[in-house]
Amino acid sequence: MGAKWIKISVMYLVIVLAFGLFMHYTIQLQWTATHAHIGVVGWLTTGFIGLIYSIYKDAAETGLARAQFWLYNIGLPFLLVGMMMVYIDVPHWLFELFVSGGGIAVGLSMLLFFVNVFKYVKSTS
Repeated sequence: MGAKWIKISVMYLVIVLAFGLFMHYTIQLQWTATHAHIGVVGWLTTGFIGLIYSIYKDAAETGLARAQFWLYNIGLPFLLVGMMMVYIDVPHWLFELFVSGGGIAVGLSMLLFFVNVFKYVKSTS
């Protein structure tokens, strides 16, 4: 499970770098918050979860970990796309649906991660 998280985080690293270059060269800086979220939530948080699950394999193989994986990795793209929709001409309810739905999914997945870590991560010494 840890390797999957790390591979997905590297995909977000490529996306955040490409998005940053796009913003720079087109001087479209209104998406700064989305860019930051792709970097912090997409790359760093996803990679850190992958490292934790790589070290604590018992925690990575639980039903909580699988549920967390799917909630997070389905919810996060919706959240990020919804954040971008704020700056384009789409109906208000549509981007709110994306942001709220994706944000709730990511939040619930982090709650599952919290429970999973405190339940299954044990000292290795």
